[in-house]
Amino acid sequence: MSAANGTNGTPDTPAGPATPTGPRPEPLRFFGTTWVAHDHGYAARRAGVAAGSLALAAASCFVLRIAYEGLQIADIGGFVTALMVLMFAVCSALAFRHTWSAFTTRPDPDRLASLRGLLAIGFIGSLLAYFLRSLTEAPGEALHRAEYDRARELHEQRTTRRTGNPAKKRRRS
Repeated sequence: MSAANGTNGTPDTPAGPATPTGPRPEPLRFFGTTWVAHDHGYAARRAGVAAGSLALAAASCFVLRIAYEGLQIADIGGFVTALMVLMFAVCSALAFRHTWSAFTTRPDPDRLASLRGLLAIGFIGSLLAYFLRSLTEAPGEALHRAEYDRARELHEQRTTRRTGNPAKKRRRS
């Protein structure tokens, strides 16, 4: 590494900086930008995310079972116990649906803020959606790839719009 220019021996070109121009991919949680070219341990990360989210969902179900047994021991009645089970089932189903749809479209921030409590209660549904999506791709990869490809297309259109020498342009009379 050269101490003079801070690089590994190659000076910056006079044409511009050494960094590439254009849009940069948005990093995904647990994946960074490895989703772009599926490199640097992408498959291992996907397997780890799948295993981790499934293990967390299983552990969460175990904790909920202990809570359910606590309600049974407290003998608070079948109605309240049924309401609690129904609440977790409905919230988990809604959280699953919301998380699954967030992998393909950007969620509305206002709606997300209003659903925050429901998503916290139905966290098992979110974990299961994360597990299922990580079996096929990095969760959110399709959305990010579509946005990144579109940004690259727009950048290419902007940078290659002009052709030819503008000095040789014919003047209209």
